[in-house]
Amino acid sequence: MEKVALVTGCSSGIGAATARSLLDEEWTVVATARDTDDLAALAEAGCETAELDVTKPAQCRNVVDDVVDEHGRLDCLVNNAGYAQLGPLEDVPTRELHRQFDVNVYGPHRLIRAALPHMREREDGTIVNVSSVAGRVATPGMGAYNGSKFALEGMSDALRAEVEPYGVDVALVEPGPVDTSFQDRAEEEIQGLDRSGAYESLYSFFEDTSAVNGVGAVPPEAVAEVVTEAAVSPDPAARYPVGTAGRLGVLSRFLPDGVRDGLYRVAGSLSSKNPFGD
Repeated sequence: MEKVALVTGCSSGIGAATARSLLDEEWTVVATARDTDDLAALAEAGCETAELDVTKPAQCRNVVDDVVDEHGRLDCLVNNAGYAQLGPLEDVPTRELHRQFDVNVYGPHRLIRAALPHMREREDGTIVNVSSVAGRVATPGMGAYNGSKFALEGMSDALRAEVEPYGVDVALVEPGPVDTSFQDRAEEEIQGLDRSGAYESLYSFFEDTSAVNGVGAVPPEAVAEVVTEAAVSPDPAARYPVGTAGRLGVLSRFLPDGVRDGLYRVAGSLSSKNPFGD
């Protein structure tokens, strides 16, 4: 019997590439997105599709239950849906911080809670949470996004030990920069902020570097390959950093805080204005 995967955030980028990668492994793939029109190409490729807004608890439960009712199993849940709320923390309204966590943290939690009873009953299953290097090391102007991904990392570490006795695995995939439309939405989010006026050099830094944010970026297919590796492995690793920038970024968390802060100041001084100091 084919294994069954449920993948969130499949309208483009990593989610769409993951759905195709799992299809290549001859899995049954249920690809989801808020707008099913965005899933037409995946449906044509052979995916089943479903509408899913991860901020809607009932919809999360119903999608998981529908998959199990239809196929009798759910072998892998890939929590990929997410976005980045950029901006200095003082300028990010609490409502936007809540929205960031609603998608990036509460969304995966809703789906995990819906999937686990089925996986525990079968004593088999894998949960793959797509995190980021930003979940291991924080940078100025990304505090809201960092917070959401740090939370996902912590939850995944706790969950991994909790469900191990039931034969369920939990893996984190931690990409660095990825060549997708993800950055476009991040720039839209930062443009919508009501600026305090205290961090204009930081905003300028993001604007000046927006064209080169893709340096070192990996294609979404490279991340999808790693997600698939975690999904098919009988004993997946706890973490999978992806790309050179991702691996180096994850390692940077071992630097002393003062050294890392100094590197931010140096990075800022290389721009026309220094966003991280006077």
